[in-house]
Amino acid sequence: MVMWLSWMIKEEEYFESAAGVSASFGEMLLLVAMYFHSNQLSAIIELVCSTLGMKIAIKPSSLSKMKTIFTQEIFTEQVVTAHAVRVAVTNSLSANISGFLPIHCIYQLLRSRAFTKHKVSIKDWIFRQLCETTTPLHTQLLPLIDVYINSILTPASKANPEATNQPITEQEILNVFQGLTGGDSGRGRPQYSITTQLLVLYYILSYEEALLVNTKALALMQRKPKSYSATLMDQIPIKYLIRQAQGLQQELGGLHSALLRLLATNYPHLCMVEDWISEEEITGTLPLLRRMLLTSATCRYSQQQLQDAFQTLPSCGPQLMQILEHLTLLSAGDLIPYAETLTSNMSLLLNTGVSRRVLQTVNKLWMVLNTVMPRRLWVMTVNAVQPSAKLTRQQRYTQNDLMIDPLIVLRCDRRVYRCPPLMDITLHMLNGYLLASKAYLNAHLKETAEFDRQAQTISNLGLSGQPDTPEVTREELKNALLAAQDSAAVQILLEVCLPTAEEGGAGGLLKSVRGGASEPAGAGQVQGAEQEAGLLSDLREVRCLICCLLHQMFIADPNIAKLVHFQGYPQDLLPLTVAGIPSIHICLDFIPELLAQPQLEKQIFAIQLLSHLCIQYALPKSLSVARLAISVMGTLLTVLTQAKRFSFFMPTLPCLVSFCQAFPPLYDDVAALLVQVGQVCASDVATKARDIDPLIARLQYLKERPKEAAGALKQTLPQRAGGELGCSDPDVQLCYCIETTFMDIISIGLRGT
Repeated sequence: MVMWLSWMIKEEEYFESAAGVSASFGEMLLLVAMYFHSNQLSAIIELVCSTLGMKIAIKPSSLSKMKTIFTQEIFTEQVVTAHAVRVAVTNSLSANISGFLPIHCIYQLLRSRAFTKHKVSIKDWIFRQLCETTTPLHTQLLPLIDVYINSILTPASKANPEATNQPITEQEILNVFQGLTGGDSGRGRPQYSITTQLLVLYYILSYEEALLVNTKALALMQRKPKSYSATLMDQIPIKYLIRQAQGLQQELGGLHSALLRLLATNYPHLCMVEDWISEEEITGTLPLLRRMLLTSATCRYSQQQLQDAFQTLPSCGPQLMQILEHLTLLSAGDLIPYAETLTSNMSLLLNTGVSRRVLQTVNKLWMVLNTVMPRRLWVMTVNAVQPSAKLTRQQRYTQNDLMIDPLIVLRCDRRVYRCPPLMDITLHMLNGYLLASKAYLNAHLKETAEFDRQAQTISNLGLSGQPDTPEVTREELKNALLAAQDSAAVQILLEVCLPTAEEGGAGGLLKSVRGGASEPAGAGQVQGAEQEAGLLSDLREVRCLICCLLHQMFIADPNIAKLVHFQGYPQDLLPLTVAGIPSIHICLDFIPELLAQPQLEKQIFAIQLLSHLCIQYALPKSLSVARLAISVMGTLLTVLTQAKRFSFFMPTLPCLVSFCQAFPPLYDDVAALLVQVGQVCASDVATKARDIDPLIARLQYLKERPKEAAGALKQTLPQRAGGELGCSDPDVQLCYCIETTFMDIISIGLRGT
């Protein structure tokens, strides 16, 4: 029997060629031997029954003599591993090839750690087999990659920590993707199949994830396997490959979903919801019909022609527009060669005289490219729209720079802030890099925390009283850095929304669109001014884009909204943010906490914010918070000095008008507060022996009989207040501010009835 089995193994190539099948008889014997080595007798019985196609009753106890023959005489473990490496890979491996193949043997040997135990390198065999694959995907490939990665990171035994397999080299990986990175994916036949490229991508992403998951175990063993470089990852067109996998889901089995899971974990900036939605628009039926119009006889424009057309802007806009319109008919893969030219000339689009249609078409082409090469595209775009001083110095940012500091995106040419199509691109990149920065810092923390903790523990041996909590501190520092990044981005974007000196007239219009409670009679004037300035101004469009992004950020993390509003921002932007950011209503949750802050400016900001929220969201919750704010104002009146009283009540008294406008039942509380403030101010004025009108009597009259008093005071108040408001006495100014507030509240009530 031993001689016969040995002869079969030696003549296996003849048997395979004579039978005309791809399955290997020698590998089946090898597989049986491996099952014997690992004592998986039930697996052997299953193998025999499935190969013969009949159910045979075999007792595991009857296999003991055969086990001895296989494991000690024919296939010792060392012979098995040495033989397995020499076995040829299966050409064009796919799910269509049935039977037991070399891949099954290699998988079992990897599971039993035979290769690492006997120091046999299996890396080359696995890489060759990955390169020899096609669709439909063989079911054993993904488990093979997973167990191979485990054998790279985890030693076979604690006694021998070096007993691991070698990872695939970076150069081998680059060779697989050669051509795709240069943008020639749509031309000619690539050297490697899409199945190979997707499997290698799965290997890289799984390897990086496993490296992070096993950080603690690796730190305990004092091992730190090398991860793949950022340069390598930048040259792999991940998004393009995912799109290809999406169209091959039936043939790829579970590979597409596995890649999406890894992508969401390690590259969240490539999984933004708006990207998936925009991809549907690009890959849908309508774009497909448009591309069908592009026949082979259609004139094709070169990259040099596109470059020359950009250089003639703005005089030859129609010529550029013709080329850009042609490019919109190309598929995303065919558009890749034009990416460098499109992005490098973006600064020319900021010059005056460039038509809006050109800008919008460039934006559209950029979004199409974003579906296949987002990371490279973002880096090129950021470098292209730098301020002219940086462009002169040729300061080039890398992918790593932008992940460490996402705010670099906003250090662009200031003209971008008033160019809506390019601002849309900038905000898209900013959102992406904020997500990328979070993933980068989380990965960096996991990579280094355990090793640093081990080093700290070793250095603290023998020392008592040393707190062993460095990882907690690192986590807190990471969270603080991310919060600082997000809030800084929000604050910069809010500053962008402020009108410049040139935009003073039109830019300030939005300020009074929603929040003009203190000037209700001027609503018609505001509407007329808006029409005169034009509703579709660049500033207004940029504000809409920014508000959309802030809305998404506040929904994704409400703590950002809280942090930004605790920091505060210009009061002029409150009407814009409250009306333009739907999720800002969450501020009602923390306004009581903001009112409790010791800083007077934060309390003022809280009341001003609340006044706009009450108009926008007249809810029971807003009513209760408004009652609290009125109570806080009454309390502060009793504790503030004269100077602080003036600085607090002058900006907050107009807010009471909004409270009454939103919630008429608050009128009594507001009137009582105004009378109380008036009494304090009038008493201070009286101590200075000033001759002031009987303010208290008028306020009481206004409170008790508002309709009768309003008509009389409307005529006399402007003349009396005109002289008094010009004086330097803050109490006098505050007195007339109180009276004006009363009049505004009464006019709202009269207009409502």
